[in-house]
Amino acid sequence: MSIYVGNLAYEINQEDLSEVFNEYGSVQRVDIPTDRETGRARGFAFVEMKSEANENKAIKILNGAEWMGRDIKVDKAKPRDSKKSFAGYRVNTF
Repeated sequence: MSIYVGNLAYEINQEDLSEVFNEYGSVQRVDIPTDRETGRARGFAFVEMKSEANENKAIKILNGAEWMGRDIKVDKAKPRDSKKSFAGYRVNTF
């Protein structure tokens, strides 16, 4: 399972996220997607923890919490949509 963390400050880094989530259990991986052109963080991240119980605890406590001047959104990550897209729009395949 993976945790989605949204509404993050653009200055965020992996160490910052690991530090916050380590308070709720062992963090296995942090992924911060970046913009292809600018290299700047896109304002969201994914965190994987060692146990689902720790992930649920972190979600419950951190969702809606203020961090770095923003109210962050923390929830279970949804599987990536497998449908093809073009420039963010779904493409109908017949």
